Amino acid sequence: MRIVSLLPSVTEILFGIGAGEEVVGVTHECDYPPEALGLPKLTCASTTGGTTSAEIDRHVRVAVHAGSSLYHLDSALLARLDPDLIVTQELCAVCAVSYEIVDTAARRLRSDPRIISLEPACVQDVLVNITQLGAIAGHSTEARDLVARLESRIMALRARTAGRAERPRTLVLEWTDPPMSAGHWIPELVELAGGIPVLANPGANSRRLDWAAIAQAGPEAIIVAPCGFDLAKTRRAIEELDEVEAWRSLAAQRAGRVLGLDGNAYLSRPGPRLVDAAEIIARWYTSGAEYAG
Repeated sequence: MRIVSLLPSVTEILFGIGAGEEVVGVTHECDYPPEALGLPKLTCASTTGGTTSAEIDRHVRVAVHAGSSLYHLDSALLARLDPDLIVTQELCAVCAVSYEIVDTAARRLRSDPRIISLEPACVQDVLVNITQLGAIAGHSTEARDLVARLESRIMALRARTAGRAERPRTLVLEWTDPPMSAGHWIPELVELAGGIPVLANPGANSRRLDWAAIAQAGPEAIIVAPCGFDLAKTRRAIEELDEVEAWRSLAAQRAGRVLGLDGNAYLSRPGPRLVDAAEIIARWYTSGAEYAG
């Protein structure tokens, strides 16, 4: 089978279940595992969106409002790769090339590929997606083994954190300017780690917050993990936050209970490393590290 992965999380899953050799094309954002870096890149960003969190947000909102795609798909390369299977998503227009663009390009291919769209909203959905991809790619046994290992780690983490007396009320910022809440699977990861998510939107899209609501919620711990940002960009986002009076006035910030997390690797991508994220957060609650990722 010749597989095109148009999601970084899917690329991770496919390599994780032993189907890496069948992957013939990926996105420009597929950087894990390292073996994926050498594969043909089928996408690129349509335009440059600025450098600060506020500039990127304005760029995205303008593009989405205008009905423009944030990503370009190389249809000619897709035709040359001639895939049997294309894996994409419809969950978020900001996260990947749109399903409509993929579907239109696929209809022109002589191979008539199957298109699978994954729409996970929680950790269990991610585990189901792994099993589903394993069955489609002919790697069912490896997929079941991976899911079993992840479930074992989840159960162990839940057992370790169940008896904790302190369960910090935790705000996760998926974006910083404007501040945006944690959605989909992220609140569940906070709970697995032993915290209580505040101002969260489990199972649904992230939503915009205002600083007054954040202050009123009074989070005891804050995780800054902007969607798609690596650790270096996360550090810069926190430096930008340090210029905001409302941020500086938060008790959690004053107490140093802020974690900068590589959201691109651990929170934004619904794949195996979500369990890593929960374990990292659990360790942070007891260690107080400043950055992770």
